Amino acid sequence: MSRWVPSKKEKYGVAIYNYDARGEEELSLQIGDTVHILETYEVWYRGYRLRRKSKKGIFPACYIHLKDATVEGSGQKETVIPTELPLVQEVTTTLREWATIWRDLYVGDKREMFNCVRDMIYDLIEWRSQILSGTLPQDELTELKQKVTSKIDYGNKYLDLDLVVRDKDGNILDPELTSTVSLFREHEAASKQIEDRIQEEKSQKQNIDLTRQAKFASTPAFALFVTLKNVVCKIGEDAEVLMSLYDPVESKFISENYLVKWSSSGLVKDIDQLHNLRAVFTDLGSEDLKREKISFVCQIVRVGRMELRDNNTKKLTSGLRRPFGVAVMDVTDIITGKMDDEDKQHFIPFQPLALDDAIRHKQLNISRFSPRVAGENDFLQTVINKVITAKEVNHKGQGLWVTLKLLPGDIHQIRKDFPHLVDRSTAVARKMGFPEIIMPGDVRNDIYVTLVQGDFDKGSKTTPKNVEVTMSVYDEDGKKLENVIFPGAGDEGINEYKSVIYYQVKQPRWFETVKVAIPIEDVNRSHLRFTFRHRSSQDSKDKSEKIFALSFVKLMRYDGTTLRDGEHDLIVYKAEAKKLEDSSVYLSLPSTKLELEEKGYSTTGKNSQNLGTCTISKDSFQISTLVCSTKLTQNVDLLGLLKWRSNTSLLQQNLCQLMKVDGGEVVKFLQDTLDALFNIMMENSDSDTFDTLVFDALVFIIGLIADRKFQHFNPVLETYIRKHFSATLAYTKLTKVLKNYVENAEKLTEQLLMAMKALEYIFKFIVRSRVLFNQLYENKGEADFMESLRSLFTSFNDMMNSNSENTGMVKGAALKYIPTIVNDVKLVFDPKELSKLFTEFILKVPQGRLVKQKLDCLIDIVHSDLFTHHDCREILLPLMTEQLKSHLEKQEEPRACCQLLSDIMEVLYRKDVGPTQWHVQVIMEKLLRTINRTVISMGRDSPHIGSFVACMTAILRQMDDYHYAHLIGTFGKIRSDVVDFLMETFIMFKNLIGKNVYPSDWIIMNMMQNKVFLRAISQYADVLSKKFLDQANFELQLWNNYFHLAVAFLTQESLQLENFSSDKRSKIFHKYQDMRRQIGFEIRDMWYNLGPHKIKFIPEMVGPVLEMTLVPEIELRKATIPIFFDMMQCEFHFTCGFQRFENEIITKLDHEVEGGRGDEQYKVLFQKILLEHCRKHKYLARTGENFVTLVVRLLERLLDYRTIMHDENKENRMSCTVNVLNFYKEIDREEMYIRYLYKLCDLHRECDNYTEAAYTLLLHAKLLKWSDEQCAAHLTQREGYQATTQGQLKDQLYQEIINYFDKGKMWEEAIVLSKELAEQYENEMFDFEQLSASLRKQAQFYENIVKVIRPKPDYFAVGYYGMGFPSFLRNKMFMYRGKEYERREDFEARLLTQFPNAEKMKTTTPPSEDTKSSSGQYIQCFKVKPILNLPAKFQNKPVSEQIVSFYTVNEVHKFQYSRPVRKGEKDPDNEFANMWLERTTYTTAYKLPGILRWFEVKSVSTEEISPLENALETMQLANEKISSMVQRHLSDPNLPINPLSMLLNGIVDPAVMGGFANYEKAFFNDKYMQEHPEDHEKIEKLKDLIAWQIPHLAEGVRIHGEKVTEALRPFHDRMEACFKQLREKVEKQYGVRSLPAGDERRGPRPPSMVRSFTMPSSQRPLSVASVTSVSSDNSPSRPGSDGFALEPLLPKKLHTKSQDKLDRDEPERERKERKKEKRNSKHQESFDKELKTTEIQLQPPEAVILSETISPLRPQRPRSQVLNQMAGDRRLSVSPGPPPSTTSNSLPGPPPITPRNKSTFSLNAASSLELNGMGCTDKGETPPPLPLKGSTGDYGNLLDNQDLMTPSTPPPPPPHQRHIPPPLPSKTPPPPPPKTTRKQASIDSGIVQ
Repeated sequence: MSRWVPSKKEKYGVAIYNYDARGEEELSLQIGDTVHILETYEVWYRGYRLRRKSKKGIFPACYIHLKDATVEGSGQKETVIPTELPLVQEVTTTLREWATIWRDLYVGDKREMFNCVRDMIYDLIEWRSQILSGTLPQDELTELKQKVTSKIDYGNKYLDLDLVVRDKDGNILDPELTSTVSLFREHEAASKQIEDRIQEEKSQKQNIDLTRQAKFASTPAFALFVTLKNVVCKIGEDAEVLMSLYDPVESKFISENYLVKWSSSGLVKDIDQLHNLRAVFTDLGSEDLKREKISFVCQIVRVGRMELRDNNTKKLTSGLRRPFGVAVMDVTDIITGKMDDEDKQHFIPFQPLALDDAIRHKQLNISRFSPRVAGENDFLQTVINKVITAKEVNHKGQGLWVTLKLLPGDIHQIRKDFPHLVDRSTAVARKMGFPEIIMPGDVRNDIYVTLVQGDFDKGSKTTPKNVEVTMSVYDEDGKKLENVIFPGAGDEGINEYKSVIYYQVKQPRWFETVKVAIPIEDVNRSHLRFTFRHRSSQDSKDKSEKIFALSFVKLMRYDGTTLRDGEHDLIVYKAEAKKLEDSSVYLSLPSTKLELEEKGYSTTGKNSQNLGTCTISKDSFQISTLVCSTKLTQNVDLLGLLKWRSNTSLLQQNLCQLMKVDGGEVVKFLQDTLDALFNIMMENSDSDTFDTLVFDALVFIIGLIADRKFQHFNPVLETYIRKHFSATLAYTKLTKVLKNYVENAEKLTEQLLMAMKALEYIFKFIVRSRVLFNQLYENKGEADFMESLRSLFTSFNDMMNSNSENTGMVKGAALKYIPTIVNDVKLVFDPKELSKLFTEFILKVPQGRLVKQKLDCLIDIVHSDLFTHHDCREILLPLMTEQLKSHLEKQEEPRACCQLLSDIMEVLYRKDVGPTQWHVQVIMEKLLRTINRTVISMGRDSPHIGSFVACMTAILRQMDDYHYAHLIGTFGKIRSDVVDFLMETFIMFKNLIGKNVYPSDWIIMNMMQNKVFLRAISQYADVLSKKFLDQANFELQLWNNYFHLAVAFLTQESLQLENFSSDKRSKIFHKYQDMRRQIGFEIRDMWYNLGPHKIKFIPEMVGPVLEMTLVPEIELRKATIPIFFDMMQCEFHFTCGFQRFENEIITKLDHEVEGGRGDEQYKVLFQKILLEHCRKHKYLARTGENFVTLVVRLLERLLDYRTIMHDENKENRMSCTVNVLNFYKEIDREEMYIRYLYKLCDLHRECDNYTEAAYTLLLHAKLLKWSDEQCAAHLTQREGYQATTQGQLKDQLYQEIINYFDKGKMWEEAIVLSKELAEQYENEMFDFEQLSASLRKQAQFYENIVKVIRPKPDYFAVGYYGMGFPSFLRNKMFMYRGKEYERREDFEARLLTQFPNAEKMKTTTPPSEDTKSSSGQYIQCFKVKPILNLPAKFQNKPVSEQIVSFYTVNEVHKFQYSRPVRKGEKDPDNEFANMWLERTTYTTAYKLPGILRWFEVKSVSTEEISPLENALETMQLANEKISSMVQRHLSDPNLPINPLSMLLNGIVDPAVMGGFANYEKAFFNDKYMQEHPEDHEKIEKLKDLIAWQIPHLAEGVRIHGEKVTEALRPFHDRMEACFKQLREKVEKQYGVRSLPAGDERRGPRPPSMVRSFTMPSSQRPLSVASVTSVSSDNSPSRPGSDGFALEPLLPKKLHTKSQDKLDRDEPERERKERKKEKRNSKHQESFDKELKTTEIQLQPPEAVILSETISPLRPQRPRSQVLNQMAGDRRLSVSPGPPPSTTSNSLPGPPPITPRNKSTFSLNAASSLELNGMGCTDKGETPPPLPLKGSTGDYGNLLDNQDLMTPSTPPPPPPHQRHIPPPLPSKTPPPPPPKTTRKQASIDSGIVQ
């Protein structure tokens, strides 16, 4: 049987599919997981994911792709390391890290970042596979690696990840093997690189290519690459296309021509070149970039007949070059880099020359006839300029198609970098002239000849000649040189060049340039010959035409220099053609007019002059030449020097003149010139005549090579010195001259300055010369040479020491250039002595001057080979440290000081520089303290701070234990020095840790710094323990600083590993372990070492230790929490208590937990560890246990508070804040209590809960007295209060609280405080000014109470059931005070958004135990009615309703909720008979409103109310409602009439018949009397109430009659008729009642309605005040039912449609409703019309709220509120009548309204369905219905919306609800019930009993 076998080869693999574990033993995998395989078994592997090594399991082998890996260790310690390239591994880990962030971006919907990261990930995946493929050539692989690393680094920065630092090859740097300073510099460089990259990315979006700009900036040469795609042009003959670059401002060509020969067929002539017409215009430099404009010019020359039009049969001359046209394009943007698109094909329009015969022959003025740019006789050059200035060219589709691209580099570089563009077949058109930088290997010998213009007499002809110039090159023997003329790049050399022919032009201007390239040895023998011939268009004539004249010019002048650049006016000679061809005839003659003058001939004579056989003609001819040669010179002086031997008398002059020669010329002949100079020197070795001159010449040449233009000649000079230089005695002469210059510095300042700049090479010559001498003469004259160098240095020192003013520049130069000679001088001079000479030199620098130059000089010395020698360092280092110390203390040149110290530390870190321990010690002793002080004093914004900290870290890192021990020893016996040093160090470390100088993403640098600091802190801790612990030497402040530093180190951000990704965590842990544990254990040991001194650190150290114990590292916690017990014990030992400790820990705990520290695990550990310790202690057992319990309770609350603080839901935050503040109150921590009061107050202010904010501040005010006692600091927790005494603070607080109460419209409360304040102002402070202001405010408040309408909030009961809720809500019930005008649906929606996972309970019954203990979240919510608690002073007194109404919803702490309960059988005829109410009363702990908008329910009681009592309450309510309305109309005649109309009509309408018919049926029968004999009194009372309704109604109808408008008169008449009917019926049955006389009732305010009314049977007093006031608000209540409406329920469909679906159905339903509406009565219509007209004019929308006095101060109410309000009011206008039947339509009035959705129900339905704000759906039972009021009475909705004139049209949804999508259904909704069945549906789909 096979078994699991340890794997051999299969060790490492990657999951290529997702695998879900199907059992415990299996391991789930996701694509991309890497696995370490331990064992194999058939087709299974066993192992673990490398990301989570603790979980091992099995998985199928086929899901894994195996990869190569090396295995280290064995058994338990086995690890696998992939064998991929380090870069591939890095890409892999990077991709994994980015992928998780990428997912978060997707979830967070950050589109732009998501897309950007996606692109980067795709790039990396692509590149990774390319690297892995192994198919890339080495150079491409290197380039790709570069791309990968820069992409990774850019991405890391973009995603705020850590910066990766790399070496030159792109591999990640190992900080262990890198010096601190290098590490810092690498970080700086990497940061800068990434910043540049980010700029580049940004600029790419703005289409600026920065890398390109950088690339071009770094290279001195460029080239323009051109591909000719096509020439679209009707030529009809062969042609030459000549392309070149042209400067239109200077009107000159910049480059050679690129020539393409085009055939008459419209294709390139050389068919091999088809699709390969490429040229590169090289050698462009920075001055070309600066040109204002550059044009790309193409000239087309046709080769063929004289005229294209000539088509007569005579034989025509062919092969003539004729101008044809020009095409020009501005390429400035391409050359300056503003445009770069190599694929874009540019069209360059073509401008032909005019070819109109008539114009041509008659020579008319062209411009009059046509606006053409060019005429036939315009020269090509002129046309070019015209085309450039022309706005547009009429090209008719003719032109060239080209692509253009600018390339960086010279031709060699370009061939290397762009082999796909530029190969050997690409034509190279060079610039005319040298490039900016001449490369040593660039051998060139080009002479550019331009045919400029001529002037030719027509001679015997009638018209000017058609002149053709032929140019050729001959030697002095008359032999023609073959193939030396090049008309353009891309073409072969030719023997002779023929110019373009202009037809019948006397003064042709050609401007044609050709290149002449002659072998160097032939130049001096060669000349250019130009012959002129007239060309005829007829072949026969043409053949007879001979050469009529000749010009020539020699290339080498008589003095051996080459032909000068520039124009030459050549002499045109005439002679017989034969003679002209013989060069011997003319070569002896002068060639130019200038020469003629020099020879004394007149050039102005009219007649032609005869010279020998040739005649000088009147014709003229100009050419211009330009020599570009590295072999030919045009300079006489240079030539004179090179050939100095031929004329020594001129030597001195030539040496002087050399300085004036153009640098380019000298550089071309560098070796020859140097040879000449040293030969002069050596051959005059016995005299000093030429020494100075040669020295100056040498300096001049070395200076030239330092110039950027010739910098590439440096290697040439070096090579010369190494290989060609041979002057063995030069050193003595050079040293002598230099010494002379230095000694006479004041006189020869200029020369010395030049010499200083050339010092390095002068010394290279001196040293090389001495070395050569030694080789020849074996160290002869060694002592003299040494002495000469010593004396030279002495001269330098004397010069540095001199006080002469004008040598400042030279001294600076000396400091700058002397270090450059070190490496050379060291070869021939003792290095130690050289070091001493340098030391003396530096010490001679004048104090306080040239500081920067001096430091730079020292830096250069550190960089030299001298400093790497141990012995030399011994001499140099003390000098450097002294210098550094003095400059740092004076704060001079911090950058240079830092650079110097960094470089020294760099060298000392190297392994190849000999022993360095003593040197580190020197630096430590001299500089460590100075550096520390510099760091402390330097601002964080200083650019040098990072470098200084790196230096300091480097010193500490390079110190070993011996150094640390020695360091303290260096302070000697002076104890205070040690203390100061340690103090400074601790303070500095703490600053650096708290506010790091390096960016947080420099993780490697930061960890390196931490590692170094940790070691230093440990070392210094030992010093503390050894020197400062005993009683005599104890330093409290020092120890204190140590502890604070250690804790700051432990808690710093960069060490909190749990905040990092797992990869980063493991990397840091692998390299550094958890440093927190290390220092934590050290802190613990140091604490325990303190012994008797501990008490000095309590309570100061409690905070730091707490901070440390809160770090989430379990071992650290276990080790450090016992310190608390030690502190308790310690304080107890001294004071028999630990009060200070307790206070401190409670205060600090609050801050720490709020700052995000602490967790559940900490709470448990704290409790466990401290309880264990306390219980073992004899005295601390009980008090300690109490303390621990206290802290644990506090922690619970604080953790709750913190969790909730980040919650968006402010209400939960308020609850938690109250929990915490109550806790602090309970444990009597006033300071913390006040702190949280203010947090609560701020939360309320943010939510505009001004009332609650006021109550919260009041709690603070209550802690204060009206006294002059000083305020404790914690009492004034707010910056805003300027108070010194408690009285002042209380006054300020009261002002603020009154202000908040005013904003919250709680004027009653504001008045109470105002009175208290007024009392103080009047009798204690005597501040009458304040008193008057206070009283004025008070008066305003009283007025507001009476006049301003205040919205009345609803109250809701909310239960949170289930264990899923936080502890402060779990299984508790709360009473919530709703917001103004907030309906239950909105309130519920608000609740459910806070708990999106909670389920809404459908019933109002208390939940079962199962629900409470389940893990879910269940919310129960329903509306309740507050129970009025009227202040004693108002009871049984006549009080205005406005005053009383406040108390109906304020200062309440009891709430009622009633639900109908059926007892016995259901009576189909009358449902009222057995409908009971179950009434529950809830009591809260505090009154509402208070410091919260909700409080927990503390007690609940329930009672039952019989149907009869219910009826009594309902009837009583209806009567009070009518009475109240009548009273208001009596007291205020201006009240609008509509509410009264609606109220009355609703009761008297015959469709309703008073609404009490149901009661008559239910209770006024014998059966009921027999069953309930005890209810006799109550029945009588009910009858009495029915009877009392009539007089109230009568009064109402009377007032209505007085006020009614004419338009509504028919409506009133109908109402009167109905009332009459009703009155007769009631008076007949229940007797007549009458109200007191009218006068009595019409007082200024309504008479008291607060009379006690006792029900006969129940003996429950009902305050009438409560009834009226309740009736007027919109709460769903009345005394009998608490809002359970007793009107009958109308049938309606159950909602299953979603909100938006309902909105769409709206119009259709409205149409149907309107059809039904036609049945309405005519009275109704007239009422509608009246309403429509009057409402707009008179009726403010508020008028709907029946119970409220209208006042101008009243705020505009939202529409939804109006609806609600009306709903509430309609409910109360009840009167008995027979119940309707759903089937019969016998009663008038429209059918019932179907409510549309929860936000917009009709009033009928609303009033009948509202049950404490909830509907009730109950299949079996229905609440006892009251008789139905006809819909004609329902006008409520009309008042809200003028458009909906028919009462049955449902109103639209309120504005704030229209677009809110409904919550998603949790289950499929039930289907709607059939229409015919009469079910009751709730408004909000149901809370079922």
